[in-house]
Amino acid sequence: MNFPSRRTLLAAAAALGTNAAMASQSNEPVIGNKGAPIIGPRNHDREQQNPDILRPPSTDHGTLPNLRFSFADAHMKMRDGGWSREVTQRELPISTTMAGVNMRLKSGAVRELHWHKQAEWAFMLAGNARITAVDNDGHNFIADVREGDLWYFPSGIPHSIQGLPNDGCEFLLAFPDGQFSEDSTFAITDLFAHTDREVLARNFGVDAKAFDNIPKQELFIFQAEPPPPLNTDSVNDPLGGVPQNMMFKLMEQQPTTSPGGRVRIADTRNFPIATDVAAALVEVDPGHMREIHWHPNADEWQYYISGKGRMTVFAAETNARTFDFQAGDVGYVPMSMSHFIENTGNEQLRFLELFRSPRFMDVSLAQWMALTPRELVEAHLKIERSLLDGIRKDKQPVV
Repeated sequence: MNFPSRRTLLAAAAALGTNAAMASQSNEPVIGNKGAPIIGPRNHDREQQNPDILRPPSTDHGTLPNLRFSFADAHMKMRDGGWSREVTQRELPISTTMAGVNMRLKSGAVRELHWHKQAEWAFMLAGNARITAVDNDGHNFIADVREGDLWYFPSGIPHSIQGLPNDGCEFLLAFPDGQFSEDSTFAITDLFAHTDREVLARNFGVDAKAFDNIPKQELFIFQAEPPPPLNTDSVNDPLGGVPQNMMFKLMEQQPTTSPGGRVRIADTRNFPIATDVAAALVEVDPGHMREIHWHPNADEWQYYISGKGRMTVFAAETNARTFDFQAGDVGYVPMSMSHFIENTGNEQLRFLELFRSPRFMDVSLAQWMALTPRELVEAHLKIERSLLDGIRKDKQPVV
């Protein structure tokens, strides 16, 4: 075996020191003749993750509020069968229309039978789960979901989620209310624990002793044995199953394809039950970006699945601000504010756009210009007619 010499080690150390110094220098809040290096305490790791906060583009201006929060900074609720963490208006004050929960269930672990005032929209990030629900007319729903699948439970509909072999699942839950919290759900164990046993006995027509062993408090997430195969775990419902499917195979939908990216949309046009949340799964290849656009009908709540991105938001009145994102981050764009999202990494950028609305809608800056009389646009922007003639009239979500 050949070991490196002392000279080789010293040269490598010097190179590392030089690289570190260059990295530190490039990360300083200095742009041209503006700014000055930080000489007080600093968090280099945070600065590396948010370079456009530390050294904003010259086009940024004004006092646009924070539009980013990371699940990495959210409180983790640990349970025997998994964990959960949430990003609500408490963590991201601008997020008034949507809150999100990231949850992990081990194989067999159950997010207990519960319901809540808000509808629940979900995207399976990894693994497999079994979901159940019963609607207000007594129709039941039992299905297995896998990575890339969606589900939707309307407001007040009781449901459950259970991780399946081999390693359970992890998923994102979204709720059309910025103040929603997983702590405010109605749990079946909590209900039983706070209902007199004699009342329970009369309700179910059994002896009160049948409830001697009910839990003293809600379970939230608890470990159980994995369920049997779906075909043997179904419950025959004399009224039949739910009239509208509560699960949606998003990855089986044909995407809208542009050079360098793809967009898959799920709203009431193809997922009719999801009346409170519309969504788009966006994939942007390296070197490309989600085009300059805005949403005329709702605020946008984002969840970044993989890759790295940079978003600039224009808020009118000369206000604009740029944010950096990576996997596990949440972004937010108020209604009608124009924005674009660049892929700043070497791998595909994937993220969700979610809206408290039955329909996905966006307005393309390029399409607007292409479909407006040439002389009018030319008079505004003082750009050549040839450029305007070359803008495509059809929408390209990724460019």
